[in-house]
Amino acid sequence: MTKYSNLRAMRALIKASLQGIFKSPSAIIFTIAFPLIFILVFGFLGGGAGFTIKVATAPGSDTTSSLYAILHQVPVLKWITKDTASINKMLKQGDIVATIDIQKQPEGAVPGYKILLNAASTEVDKAQQLKNILAGIVQLQDPEIQKRQAELVQINMHISTVRDFKTIDFILPGQLSFSLLASGVFGTAFVFFNLRQTLVLKRFFATPVRKGIIVISEGIARMLFQLIGAVIIISVGYFAFGYTLYNGWVTFFEMLAMCSLSLLVFMGFGFIISGIAKSDSAIPPFSNLITLPQFLLAGTFFSIDNFPKWLQPFCNALPLTYLNDALRKIAFDGASLWMVRTDIIVLLVWGIVIYTIAGRTFKWE
Repeated sequence: MTKYSNLRAMRALIKASLQGIFKSPSAIIFTIAFPLIFILVFGFLGGGAGFTIKVATAPGSDTTSSLYAILHQVPVLKWITKDTASINKMLKQGDIVATIDIQKQPEGAVPGYKILLNAASTEVDKAQQLKNILAGIVQLQDPEIQKRQAELVQINMHISTVRDFKTIDFILPGQLSFSLLASGVFGTAFVFFNLRQTLVLKRFFATPVRKGIIVISEGIARMLFQLIGAVIIISVGYFAFGYTLYNGWVTFFEMLAMCSLSLLVFMGFGFIISGIAKSDSAIPPFSNLITLPQFLLAGTFFSIDNFPKWLQPFCNALPLTYLNDALRKIAFDGASLWMVRTDIIVLLVWGIVIYTIAGRTFKWE
């Protein structure tokens, strides 16, 4: 008598699950079509241009001088107030045009002020406009300054060479992350609820296949499908819109590794919902309760820094926030998986909590 092979059963279950996923319109929409639509829209729109010039005060700048106060009254200058690390990051990503360092010289010294602009190489045109604006402001303060401007104020500009941080570099990781979350939650919840309701799971119990094999097979099938979607999304972003892959193929595979880990975590939400839902009509409300707050608050479309400070701690507690952060660091900054270990650890902690709850709520029958 031939011994029953759980490995063969797992291959059959994976194949059947993949066929079911590929035949599901909702799976295609959430995994590939929905993210691609946003990527195409934002990719064609590009970064855009603002009417104001965003600047920040450089560390050590003289904030007590009258010139500093005058510059803060200029409508065209939008001053960003954040800590030094955040300012440096924004300068690197092109979110601000330059930092302004104002130094008042000793009494009687020539020039009386020195202004240093530290601008990103991607914002040279705006930085030059900013330099001209500053020179014009200085001249307007005193007619005599027009005659001896060089003696009173010296404006220097330093260009920091950085790579262009495009809109697609921010949007693509967010859309990729959300497709993983939506698929992990909605897909898993509907699949296992329907398997239980249609007594398919009960029929499995009449076979020698182990319970764990059923879960593992579904997880592998969904992961393979999502990775196919991730490959399509990243490829479209890279070839059509110049999405940044800092280390080429290495970055590409590191992003796929992060996608695989996060999908396993997000599937736990689906297991919980499939266990507590009393009917299939209850699954969408429960799933939206988990996915929508993360879609809106986890940095999918815009930085968490744009939210009120009282809301930011909640945003920073969401698991999708850490996946978004890790994917952006890996793709644009060239960070390795080890360098984003904090994001990975937080996702793993979420996974432990989620699967602990899932173990208590998941039902086989």
